[in-house]
Amino acid sequence: MDAPDRVIRRAGLLPALVGAGALVLAACSTPDTGPQADPASRGGSPTARPTAVPDRDPAGPATPTSGRRTPAPQPDAAEQASLDERLRAAAWADDVAGARRLLRRGADPNAEDATQQSAYLIATSEGHLELLELVLRHGADVRALDSFDGTGLIRAAERGHAPVVGRLLATPIEVDHVNNLGWVALHEAIVLGDGSERYVDTVRALVAGGADLRLPSAHDGVRPLEHAEQRGQATVAATLRRGLEGPVRDPGAALLRAATEGDADLAAVALRSGARLEVRDDEGRTPLLLAATHDRVGVARLLVALGADPDALDGRHDTPWLVTGVTGSVAMLEALLPARPDLTIRNRYGGVSVIPASERGHVAYVRRVVRTGIDVDHVNDLGWTALLEAVILGEGTEPWQRIVRILLAAGADPELPDRDGVTALEHAERSGFDEIAATLRAAR
Repeated sequence: MDAPDRVIRRAGLLPALVGAGALVLAACSTPDTGPQADPASRGGSPTARPTAVPDRDPAGPATPTSGRRTPAPQPDAAEQASLDERLRAAAWADDVAGARRLLRRGADPNAEDATQQSAYLIATSEGHLELLELVLRHGADVRALDSFDGTGLIRAAERGHAPVVGRLLATPIEVDHVNNLGWVALHEAIVLGDGSERYVDTVRALVAGGADLRLPSAHDGVRPLEHAEQRGQATVAATLRRGLEGPVRDPGAALLRAATEGDADLAAVALRSGARLEVRDDEGRTPLLLAATHDRVGVARLLVALGADPDALDGRHDTPWLVTGVTGSVAMLEALLPARPDLTIRNRYGGVSVIPASERGHVAYVRRVVRTGIDVDHVNDLGWTALLEAVILGEGTEPWQRIVRILLAAGADPELPDRDGVTALEHAERSGFDEIAATLRAAR
């Protein structure tokens, strides 16, 4: 939906909420700066979004005698305004590197333009998670409000940016702040959401984060569950009903069970009831590791949004990320990537996730994981790479033939031998894998 439609959509809801007088007021006020509008409707330039910030040296020259950098001079008012404007442009463009340089030079993540947009508020509404992390580290004020008196949490909830919502819930932000439309973040996720997966994830995150599930919207007295039911958002309504049942007994055990069984609503309620995100079972497995093991993607998305660790090792030296190489679940891989898993962590055999995936014939997984930057030539404790495992432990049939082609295309070295000096080609020839052998010869 484009920006004008968003403005109309908001304005169209106002008469039922606050009467015709409020609609006139909204129409005459500053252009829409709420979380759904595009830059032009937020009072910015009516042309294209600002471009990425030019690459410039963020610091002054090093002091020749000490080797330390000299402190950058404090910018004057004009320079500060320029830095702040360019930082907002970088925020719109999701230019993290440019924003980092500008912040080092003194740009203010809280500096607002005429439409009450700051780099921080832009990051929340646009769903720019890495940029949000950056500005939070540089002092972004989570109490900042936009022109609708809305917090960053409200802006992110309206757009269904569950990862941003989850990150903000870890700050001192006010979960039930009411904007000038009479809505909190939970209302906006429902009233301006469409009940799709990303809005379900957002509502679950807010439930887990302690949002008031009974709080009515200020202007019409309608509660969150009623809003969901009126809009036919069945899954959202089910999540809210579960939350309204109250806290669960033994929240930690409930969270572990929810992760195993794939009950994302129970997971949200368990967290709301006080379960620790990294609680462990008798084998040292966290809820996220259990969710990855059993391919419970909905639970995993919730846990990741709230900050679960994708690198938490259990007693078998497995992590949520490493397990994806065994299961071959691309959906789980995608759910874990926003948590920035360590692709170099090794399993108990000394392998990274691409190795078991190649051994087991998980074609789609291998195709996706080689695009993450994982080391396709990593050698495990057996002396084997992913390519060697695909040949030695594979069946030589179509899945493994495709995996060999994928690995070679990703830069795998076909000449790397095992500990006995035997190459993948020689193994293929010994096993009678003619198609794989031909592919390997062509790659030499």
